[in-house]
Amino acid sequence: MTPVSIFNDVIGPVMRGPSSSHCAAALRIGRLARDLMDGEIEEVLVEFDLAGSLPTTHESQGSDMGLFGGLLGWNADDERLPNSAQALAEASIKLRIETVDVGDPHPNTYRLTLKNSRETHMLIAISTGGGMIEVIEIDGVQLGIDGGYHETLIWLPKSDADTPVCISAFTEADKSVCITHDLGETQLIQVKAATFVPSVLLVSLSPLHIKKIHPVLPVPSRQNLRVPFTSCADMLRHDAAQNTPLWQLAIEYERIRGNFTEAEVINKMTDIVRILRKSIASGIAGTSYEDRVLHHQSGRFAEMMKTGRLLDGGALNRIILYVTALMEVKSSMGVIVAAPTAGACAALPGAVIAMAESMAKDEEDMAKAMLAAGLLGVFIATRWTFAAEVGGCQAEGGAAACMAAAALVTLAGGTRDQAIAASSMAFQSMLGLICDPIANRVEAPCLGKNVMAASNAFSCANMALAGYDPLIPLDEVIDAAKAVAEHMPREHRCTSLGGLAITPTSLEIERKLASLKSKGCASCACH
Repeated sequence: MTPVSIFNDVIGPVMRGPSSSHCAAALRIGRLARDLMDGEIEEVLVEFDLAGSLPTTHESQGSDMGLFGGLLGWNADDERLPNSAQALAEASIKLRIETVDVGDPHPNTYRLTLKNSRETHMLIAISTGGGMIEVIEIDGVQLGIDGGYHETLIWLPKSDADTPVCISAFTEADKSVCITHDLGETQLIQVKAATFVPSVLLVSLSPLHIKKIHPVLPVPSRQNLRVPFTSCADMLRHDAAQNTPLWQLAIEYERIRGNFTEAEVINKMTDIVRILRKSIASGIAGTSYEDRVLHHQSGRFAEMMKTGRLLDGGALNRIILYVTALMEVKSSMGVIVAAPTAGACAALPGAVIAMAESMAKDEEDMAKAMLAAGLLGVFIATRWTFAAEVGGCQAEGGAAACMAAAALVTLAGGTRDQAIAASSMAFQSMLGLICDPIANRVEAPCLGKNVMAASNAFSCANMALAGYDPLIPLDEVIDAAKAVAEHMPREHRCTSLGGLAITPTSLEIERKLASLKSKGCASCACH
């Protein structure tokens, strides 16, 4: 298993859309499917398993939008994404979406059958949370493609010979891996490397097909990669009594994981902070989008803060404002950063940036706090998931609260152990949180849960700074959340089949939105 990266798996991707598990992940799957067809797609059959999360959510939560954009070769932050369905039709790509009863074990499973005049391929992939994906099967062959490598797929006639010498020489020189899949009369050679196998090395062969699958992750994967730690307990053993600040341990981790310098790690996170600050400003200024549950509210909150008409919350009110602004940008298809997901994109950055500004901290301080948060996110992603379809909102909002608490302690100059204590307390109080989006949109109660996660992080940071005892180690809290999720019904895991999602008012809002969308109305039912 490729080790988790802060910039791949935790703080990112930079994207548009309501859900990273749906939109960003689907887009990446679509990009890989496009490569499988050499960019020439005439027909696509998309199948979702009856018992999964996608039959009820693929349209409203951005799976269709992302998948279509990926099939067209777009990026996750492309401004054209809201119109990807129209663009797919204009590209003369025939599309069918069907629900099937096949018993897929993962709730976010995409089955794509792709055709052009020359060939047909079937690809099966899963969205694992926070925009991360894995292609698990192509044309019936089980193989793992996570989007971190240049993948060269070579179909060859079966022979008595082992992997051709030219490919063996390349993989040895490139320190890459070569996997041979026996297909009976043929064989599929899969090469995972930092570059594609050069065409000049393949001229002596008689391949039936050669496919080049480009990476879709910002931080590439490498073979034989060993990171210094993968759990909180490992990190504490590694650092021992040195009490290194969490942000420095995050830099040590990501420097090795991504083959970066320390300056590159800080600069990458500073760039993300700048994107987030710009998004916050645009959210407060005002956003609009027709297929939307909540109207623009952050501007009114900002006005009432300035006139002193709110309860005196100090920095907490600024946090609420920034969290709301980011959620409104997400809901209007603006640019956000999944941190760790799109549904929970606002709690961590809203808390960090608001508190840093209140403390007169600069962008590098914000970046260091975000790195501290990102490292704890690594431990969550390694042990469990960020996908609400798997773990409910405790996997999204709970993780965000956990990470934000550590970030706020870091901003305050707290110790490594205080940051970890805050994160444990914050996550403990979010266990069991369900995912039940109103009107099948990732807006409410998501906004309230993001505000709750940020407020929880604020409280737990102060509690940790004051020496409160978390009692349960962070790794055990993560494991407990995973165990809770295993007993959580499907209806409460982002299927819009339970909780607030099925209240009469929620269903009525959904009907009104569907009616307005079908009529092409430019206003929202809730405005």
